[in-house]
Amino acid sequence: MTPAAPMAGTWGAIEAASRRDAAARVPFTVGGAVVGSVARGHLDALRDWPRVLAVGPRGVALLAAEGERDAALAPVHRALQQQGLIRAWRDETYALVDPATRRVLARIERAASRFWGVLTFGAHGTGYVAGASGRPEWLWIAQRSFTKATDPGAHDNLVGGGVPAGQTPFETLVREGWEEAGLDAAVMRRARPGRVMRLERDIPEGLQFEWIHGYDLELAPGELPHNRDGEVHTFERLPLADAAALAAGTAMTVDAALVTLDFLLRHRLLPVAEHEALAARAAGLWVGDER
Repeated sequence: MTPAAPMAGTWGAIEAASRRDAAARVPFTVGGAVVGSVARGHLDALRDWPRVLAVGPRGVALLAAEGERDAALAPVHRALQQQGLIRAWRDETYALVDPATRRVLARIERAASRFWGVLTFGAHGTGYVAGASGRPEWLWIAQRSFTKATDPGAHDNLVGGGVPAGQTPFETLVREGWEEAGLDAAVMRRARPGRVMRLERDIPEGLQFEWIHGYDLELAPGELPHNRDGEVHTFERLPLADAAALAAGTAMTVDAALVTLDFLLRHRLLPVAEHEALAARAAGLWVGDER
């Protein structure tokens, strides 16, 4: 198969993945470990809980002991939501982990993770259809619902979602495959791991510090995704070059664009010169290889 034509876009997602103002935030520590960061502009709001949080100009520390942290943070998060400092409440629990060890230190409301700038995990699946050569020729691209709290109407991978407490990235991929694309577990378990991508960027909700686990899923021409949970507006099977052009421009979410780029690079689907240039630009974003 001939590699895809050069992309018209600039792949701005590469730089967007690490675009942040580090000076605008101070460290957040739990149990002596630096687990995230807090916006300097939010420090005054946190002084209302002196028994829970030690707040100073150089950082914020959670005072609650292990086993008491979940309960101690819960009322803080509800109050911050009421003040508009925590957005898009999810009623879903994320693990608060030590980035150095990935040890779970507490469990918090998903929406609070961006406020604290703590490490979260995502799982995205690139759905593709192979041509006669056996090489990928089409990608399944989702368009997010226009009522989504984040990135409404933007283009996305076939499936993708955040990893809640108690699940592995692959388990999340299998679950999201059914909820978002109507693909059952037997189909989703055919997915093969790619690489893990690191995002650490300022967003309206705070700081997105996330490791995105990418997976490849080959679908037969007759295996058609259909949304079940209302989070996807539509699916479209696009020729490889058209899907890559979306990712190279601004129509796709940053997360999905990076997963798409990883897919294109690993399968060597771009012209040689473009492949080398993009691989060099993106080299610092790869956490590692899941295989």
